[in-house]
Amino acid sequence: MRYHDPWYDALASGWGETDGTDGTGGPAPEVPAARREDADHAVRAGDVYLEVQRSAAFQEVRGRYLRFVVPATVVFFTWYVAYVVTATTAPGFMARPVAGAVNVGMVAGLGQFLTTFLLTWAYARHARLRRDRAALELRWDTQELTRGIRGGTS
Repeated sequence: MRYHDPWYDALASGWGETDGTDGTGGPAPEVPAARREDADHAVRAGDVYLEVQRSAAFQEVRGRYLRFVVPATVVFFTWYVAYVVTATTAPGFMARPVAGAVNVGMVAGLGQFLTTFLLTWAYARHARLRRDRAALELRWDTQELTRGIRGGTS
């Protein structure tokens, strides 16, 4: 007995279906790709991306990214390792009460969450103010150059 699944789209799945036109039960013919690019176009499109990567605008966007991410990563990783090392080597210090049942370890642990959220906010703000516009212009230029190579709209 064969189970009929109403959500199964036999035409779209392409896994093990048989060709229903000739009744032989052989595999269905391959569906042609929507767009085929010859090797010459692919090489030229690759050249466009390399040219953009070497451009001063791309290097500036990449530099802005690295100037934020590398120091932020070093600072956050150092803070995290300091928290873990302090928690394992100085349990007496971490157990010192701050207010009531709240101790230094709890405050530092909550500080880890707080710095994660602050770092995420700072990264998003930095990207929005310092990189997004320039990166969007680079993307637009790249799309325009590759569209010209492919010969039409894409």
